[in-house]
Amino acid sequence: MVSAATAYLDHAATTPLRPEARAAMLEWMGDRFGNPSGSHTPSRAARQAIDEARDVVAAALGATAREIVFTGGGTEALNLALSGSLGARESASRSGGNLMVLTSAIEHDAVRNAALALVRHGRITHRQIPVSRFGVIDLEVLRTLLMDGPVDLVAVMAVNNEVGTIQPIGEVVALVRQHAPGAVVVVDAVQGAAWIDMAAAGLGADLIAVSAHKFGGPQGVGALVVREGTSIEALLHGGGQERERRSGTQNVAAIVGMAAALRTTIDKRAEDMVHIEQLRSRLVDGLVSAIPGCTETVPRAHKVAGNAHVCIEGVESESLLVLLDDGGVYASAGSACASGAIHISPVLEAMGIAPSLALGSLRLTLGPASTDTEVDLALTVVPAAVARLRN
Repeated sequence: MVSAATAYLDHAATTPLRPEARAAMLEWMGDRFGNPSGSHTPSRAARQAIDEARDVVAAALGATAREIVFTGGGTEALNLALSGSLGARESASRSGGNLMVLTSAIEHDAVRNAALALVRHGRITHRQIPVSRFGVIDLEVLRTLLMDGPVDLVAVMAVNNEVGTIQPIGEVVALVRQHAPGAVVVVDAVQGAAWIDMAAAGLGADLIAVSAHKFGGPQGVGALVVREGTSIEALLHGGGQERERRSGTQNVAAIVGMAAALRTTIDKRAEDMVHIEQLRSRLVDGLVSAIPGCTETVPRAHKVAGNAHVCIEGVESESLLVLLDDGGVYASAGSACASGAIHISPVLEAMGIAPSLALGSLRLTLGPASTDTEVDLALTVVPAAVARLRN
């Protein structure tokens, strides 16, 4: 919980733990500690808790309980999705090295770097699908690439982690099924699960990845939907947990916390969205009005409610973030995984944002816990910091 003198505006990086998640976890962080792989009473209780959590996560993502694989987070889930499904395809075809993978040009580093690693090891050919000025995937180029085929895997995020753009996942799935029916569709829903109905948005996708700490759950736990009929090879080998798709003793406390957070997020989404949209509008309108050369990067109709990404002329993000931190406003320039790196964001570059603007990018992201007081502080601190840097 932040004090009145600070404003936590980095919910896209990580979110405060929801009270419901904390309460669910505490039960499994004390006297209840059974290993869910055992056979005695404490183990059976732990296994039952995981089974109940699996049912909750499955319902939220439009899957069955058998299709849920618990992981150590979104990055692991996405690496399992790419490497695991392509490994299974290699084993089946024995074709190694000529698999074609398509990803959007604005994917998170968990997808981007996983694909690049596969390229370095000679396992795949990788092509990027361009996006519009607003960060929306170019469906006509995707159609062309699919028709050029053969294509083995297509990966597209549901919501971009930097600018908040919502992708047309249903149309992507339809194109893949029409032109490359044998290809695997991977959806990175790490940012999307908090904001949109992934049970509907992910319909037809083969693999869907989520991460608990993006919607009020604990850090270090995630899940991957693996549709029935989709083959993956395990990345972690051991005791055969998660139906031999992800070995390792499950983190019971984290898993039940994730389920509680996801259930609460869905139950309160409609109410929270009204509150968050009002705050976001006041924040963005105030910044654009108060700061000359400040522009909203993506129109609000194209993105989720919690994203307030702007570009500011005449400043550099890294210097701005230092001053904001001093003033108690906690924000970022883009993906938290790239924090501290002085370069133009690949996402903004792919969108065609001018370098002079992209260097001054600022990502302010809100959540259910955000307040008017935090927005007030940001509307005081950010313009003052920009003026100080320009002077």
